[in-house]
Amino acid sequence: QVQLVESGGGLVQAGGSLRLSCAASGRTFCSSGMGWFRQAPGKEREFVAAISWSGETTDYADSVKGRFTISRDYAKNTVHLQMNTLKSEDTAAYFCAASRRTLDPRRVWYGGGDYDYWGRGTQVTVSS
Repeated sequence: QVQLVESGGGLVQAGGSLRLSCAASGRTFCSSGMGWFRQAPGKEREFVAAISWSGETTDYADSVKGRFTISRDYAKNTVHLQMNTLKSEDTAAYFCAASRRTLDPRRVWYGGGDYDYWGRGTQVTVSS
């Protein structure tokens, strides 16, 4: 069992930065692929970024590539999402997720159905 708690959201002006954190509890964190998703009002949840179980592989949605960076700290059981050059279209609730899939420690997962545990989310609002 993995429990996830996001933090770091808030209100920021366009062009600014925020760093989201996801604190994970449970012994399986080190063997879990991790991901960030977001959902804006009236829109479907969408993939933002993912990092593999091993930490070797990361990938991003095209809309955030070059602006967002995902990382993980095994010692602190934490995953971060550094968000730079924020745009109004980045406004959404951001969710952290953990996958139990251990097929390949270097693999990342893109679909919501690939993840087994979810946090409750943290709101990011970017004012233009």
